[in-house]
Amino acid sequence: MRILPTMIVSIAAAMLLAFSGSTTLAIEPKVLNVWPGNPPNETTELPPEYDTPGPNDRSVAGRTVRRIHNVSIPQLAIYSPKADLNTGAAVIICPGGGHRILAYDLEGVEVAQWLNSLGITGIVLKYRVPFRDEKQKSLAGLQDAQRAMSLIRSRSSELGIDPKKLGVMGFSAGGEVAARTSLIHSTRHYDRIDASDDVSCKPDFGILIYPAYLVDDAKVALRPELMPTKETPPIFMVHAWDDGVTPLSSILLAAELKRVNVPCELHVFSKGGHGYGLRHVDDVPITAWSMLCQKWLANLLK
Repeated sequence: MRILPTMIVSIAAAMLLAFSGSTTLAIEPKVLNVWPGNPPNETTELPPEYDTPGPNDRSVAGRTVRRIHNVSIPQLAIYSPKADLNTGAAVIICPGGGHRILAYDLEGVEVAQWLNSLGITGIVLKYRVPFRDEKQKSLAGLQDAQRAMSLIRSRSSELGIDPKKLGVMGFSAGGEVAARTSLIHSTRHYDRIDASDDVSCKPDFGILIYPAYLVDDAKVALRPELMPTKETPPIFMVHAWDDGVTPLSSILLAAELKRVNVPCELHVFSKGGHGYGLRHVDDVPITAWSMLCQKWLANLLK
């Protein structure tokens, strides 16, 4: 477990600022439905899907956030890097939103753009929200993510993806979905649909950015079903000490990963709050976390 000082090289922040000012992708995504028909356990018809900016036009780093509501048809938006940059690696991205909405651009499309700049395919998962089960708020998202892992692996050749370099990434509530996908991969949480489900749904690595809801109600331990094993893939995590969504989610998971000797990199910053995505903010060093993650990915995927 690593506690990172708030000092950071100014050129890194400048580079991130230059990158985050652009939100236009050169290549339009390929869109796939996650399920061939109705998703599992769908019994209630929701109102039509729609998207809005944040409440009272709440912004992050001076820009509004696109929030998607009422997702009934989960989809994958596949953003491929330029052919001459393609490393074969890919990451399924789970945006956050409290299992109620999806912060689709801030924690989805903008992340895919960053991954493309590294030669990595960025795959934004539009998983089902709002939650279907009050007692298992992440279940629909986990089902969608597990199916997405298997579906992408089953089509890896046509998508130019190495099936042994497929990771999962999530922010806040999406971080819970990504964590559960990484930690509970031995149990598929839906019945087999087709041949795609014969392919592994285990991520090769996980990236959790301010993950939520990983600790028990007393906030003293991981939820028991989330205890890692020696089969858990390597994980990278970022959290702020002053995050209202407790950094103990990351800290306690890192401690348990150490106990079972699974590689982990954790960066805890003294300040930063929650919900910054990739958007740079002057004098907030945590918003340059992508530079640290880039180095971790380079070492992991070489």
